[in-house]
Amino acid sequence: MKFSQPYTLKQIATIIDCEFVGQDEFPVLGMNEIHVVETGDIVFVDHPKYYDKALHSAATIVLINKEVECPEGKALLISDDPFRDFNKLTQFFKPFQSANKSVADSVKVGENSVIQPNCFIGHNVTIGKNCIIHSNVSIYDDAVIGDNVVIHAGTVLGASAFYYKNRPEGFDQLKSGGRVVIKDNVHIGALCTIDKGVTGDTIIGEGSKLDNQIQVGHDTVIGKKCLIASQTGIAGCVVIEDEVTIWGQVGTTSGIRIGAKAVIMGQTGVTKSVVGGKTYFGTPIEESRNKLKEFALLRQLPKIIEKLKENQ
Repeated sequence: MKFSQPYTLKQIATIIDCEFVGQDEFPVLGMNEIHVVETGDIVFVDHPKYYDKALHSAATIVLINKEVECPEGKALLISDDPFRDFNKLTQFFKPFQSANKSVADSVKVGENSVIQPNCFIGHNVTIGKNCIIHSNVSIYDDAVIGDNVVIHAGTVLGASAFYYKNRPEGFDQLKSGGRVVIKDNVHIGALCTIDKGVTGDTIIGEGSKLDNQIQVGHDTVIGKKCLIASQTGIAGCVVIEDEVTIWGQVGTTSGIRIGAKAVIMGQTGVTKSVVGGKTYFGTPIEESRNKLKEFALLRQLPKIIEKLKENQ
């Protein structure tokens, strides 16, 4: 998330009421999660295991719960609860806006696009040319939809990330201030759910086609010309490269990458990153030919045991 204007380190520290290490006028340009941070961004870290990763990331401002040596060219925000204060910043820069009509006045709709009855379209949504948005679709604030996009009934774009911190009093949600971006020529089936980014964008690439009842988690990036079948669940922060095919009831863990032109067969559990150009199957995931060989050998196991008994 980039701010509408540059802020200073002192101004940010004042918003969240915390101490800081660095010059008062140190520039702050935005805030992001660690996998998408850039120069000028704030990143938060609240566990010693990840201190080094945050301090040496591309972020130049680190919101941290311990005063540590500050790397050259960077600044620190010292907080007793970085998770809470990151949420404060999201709330400050991207507050929730209630709606008073089904299609907000700020929505921009391109030529020849059709919005069917009973849709909800939030603030600052952009819809390109020649799109069809079928009935009962909900599109949350700030979504960007390209040209020639079809979205079928009941789909939701822009729900909050499934991202929680476990506290003694219960689960505390990390607020989502990102967007959903749908590129040109994408088709999205009925009853799909595509969550917005925490601070960045969840992206569906040009020409990709999604079947019915698919879940796409926050900050996931799906490439061009991907084909994804029904009941697939894609976790947050996943990168799916171009021309990947994913068949039905596949599930992925978060933070992994699926290489270009990979094929993931139905009911596979994608437990790790996989390279492109191969076909995969099973849980944990393996190349399909290896997995099928294992199954063939398993079928021989009763005969092998019987032979062993005869030879005793």
